Amino acid sequence: MSKFRIAGLSVALAGAAVMGVLHAGVHPAAADTDTGDTTANVEVTSSITLSDLTAAFTLTGSPGQTPTQPVSMRVTTNNFAGYNVTVAPATANLAGAIVGNTDVIPSSDLEVQGPAQAATFAALTFGTPLVVATKESPSAEAGDVINNTYRMAIPFVRPDTYTTTLNYIASTL
Repeated sequence: MSKFRIAGLSVALAGAAVMGVLHAGVHPAAADTDTGDTTANVEVTSSITLSDLTAAFTLTGSPGQTPTQPVSMRVTTNNFAGYNVTVAPATANLAGAIVGNTDVIPSSDLEVQGPAQAATFAALTFGTPLVVATKESPSAEAGDVINNTYRMAIPFVRPDTYTTTLNYIASTL
């Protein structure tokens, strides 16, 4: 082969190589890909909330009178078996606020009427929760409003404000 042919072939090969590089730069390189799946689970647990409970109430009267006072609350639960609401006095007696007053009123003198009692009143007993509401299905989404009415035949004791705490518990069935 002549020198010109070899030189021309070299120039042609170099040009082709440059064109190949230019041509390769126009097309992106193929990327590797892979796929996968995951499962989304949402586990809904049972919940119950007792809210909007009347903070305090006062039965006012003279000995022999029987005043009444309403109390309300809201129970919210998604439990399809339903719920119970109980109440129990925290002490055996209502104690007076005046220093030196030793009179007490038995907490069993305090009576409650709620949905579970229908039209009757039931006496509270220290240490024994009393069911005041029950429902065998979930509450409404916004909760169920529950009303109780308390009463007491005012006993013959010193004038004072006698107090105990009433412990309410809402529990799922």
